[in-house]
Amino acid sequence: MEISPVKMPDHEKAYRALRDMILYGELMPGQAVTIQGLVETLGMGMTPIREAIRRLTSQGALAFKGNRRVWVPLLSVSEWDEIAFVRLSVEPRLAYMSVENMKDSDVQRLKSIDDNLNQAIADGDVRGYLEWNTVFHKELYALSGAGVLISIADMLWLRGGPSLRVLLGRYGTANLPDKHAEALEAMRARDGTALAAAIAADITQGIDQVRLSFVREKV
Repeated sequence: MEISPVKMPDHEKAYRALRDMILYGELMPGQAVTIQGLVETLGMGMTPIREAIRRLTSQGALAFKGNRRVWVPLLSVSEWDEIAFVRLSVEPRLAYMSVENMKDSDVQRLKSIDDNLNQAIADGDVRGYLEWNTVFHKELYALSGAGVLISIADMLWLRGGPSLRVLLGRYGTANLPDKHAEALEAMRARDGTALAAAIAADITQGIDQVRLSFVREKV
């Protein structure tokens, strides 16, 4: 007997769709949208959209602005520094833990993802870069099996992702060297310490670029 795939609930579909709009810059920091507008944009009912908004506001990725509107909050420099501190505490640890469960097929899959990311950089494809970069890190961290730390990392990406999208929208992908090559080399060697260091350096690079953009805004 053929088993039908489990259908994803509408509230989960709405959450993932709205989450991606935040992560990939369709909703920019400071941009307010109406709940009805999101219903029309996503083609979903009011109830699942409201539930998705509730989840995302609890994660700090959205905030209510009155008159049935929501927005992606603008981060201050101090808030960005807080996100940076926790990311550098959590994500290298996830990378380190992933090595224990890593197989050759996992490394090859991550290499393929990084090839797509590099092509997006070469093409100046901001959306493609953001998507493949997110997938690279999520796939790597998933190997750790550390559910609590993964949920923290996901929340931090939601909070910090829009600021990176703003940076890329202004300056493009031309100056986006990363440390994924070093990370992949460490994966092949199953060297957790080197992998954690590569991921920390990769994160620091992005953090510093966004922090510099905050400084430029004030000049």
